[in-house]
Order: sequence, then C-alpha cells, then structure tokens
Amino acid sequence: MQILAEGIAAGARASELAKLMGVGLTTLQRWRRQFAGDKDGVDGRKGSARKVAHRLSVEEGQRILLTCNEPQYASLPPGQIVPDLADQGIYIGSERSFYRVLHAHGQLHRRGRARLPQEARPVPRLRADGPYQVWSWDISYLPTSVKGIWLYLYLVVDIWSRKVVA
Repeated sequence: MQILAEGIAAGARASELAKLMGVGLTTLQRWRRQFAGDKDGVDGRKGSARKVAHRLSVEEGQRILLTCNEPQYASLPPGQIVPDLADQGIYIGSERSFYRVLHAHGQLHRRGRARLPQEARPVPRLRADGPYQVWSWDISYLPTSVKGIWLYLYLVVDIWSRKVVA
C-alpha cells in the first residue's frame, strides 16, 4: 500500500501501477478501501467466512472413505455403493457426498482392481512391393429390385494391383 501511495503521489496512474504489481485495478481499489480508516485490512466482503450447518464432519468423510476402500466396494462407483448400503439399511451420506469426498482425496478414478488406462496399440504399417503381398477386404450391402432384400458383397482386394482376389 505504501508503494501504491508513493506512486500515485509521484503522478503515476493507478492502472499502470496495477500492471507493474501484477494485479488488477479493481484489486488495488479494494485494497485501498480495506486499509483506509480503521478497517485494518479485514475482508469485508459478504460470504467470505461461510458456516454451513449441514456440512459433513471430518469423521463422516473418513467413514465414507473407509467404506469406499473396503474390498467389496473398492472397484465400484458411488452410484452402486450407496444403493447397496441402503439395501443393508445403512446410510452414511448421499451419492453426491460420496463423489465429493472421493474427489477431495483423489480417489474418484481407478480404485481397487480397476486397471490403469492402456496405451493404444500401434497401427501396423504394411507395405506392398509387388502383387499378392498385402490384401484388404470389405463387406458391402447392395440393394436389389425387391424392397427389403439385400445382397452381401464380400470383397478381397490386392493392395498392389488393386485387383479383386476373392
């Protein structure tokens, strides 16, 4: 704030000072209002200190986490865990709460026996230097003059000569 006051007193624009300090102009204006008078820099914005009465406690979050990591539920998503617990007459939290807790602990994906994503296999690159080395095939459906009746054309083609092999 002292640098800001000295810069403005020296004739610099507040927007240029904000750019030099790496903050927005509205941020500088808010800081000036906060530290002016007897506020002593206390954040006066509404909603800055939120108290939610129905927020999960730490113990409830740990119970959800322990339940999701049990061997019988380790590979299941919350959409299957919560109904199974409800069938047993157990309610720990909603499905959304389960998702929220798992996301907060980085366990939303690939828990338990779920496999890590595999790299795609490379596409084989084939090269034909002469006839009858590499063949390709296709199936086509050909309409007939009778409605609803189709002919199936199974075709094998030589890549080099582009002639029908079978």
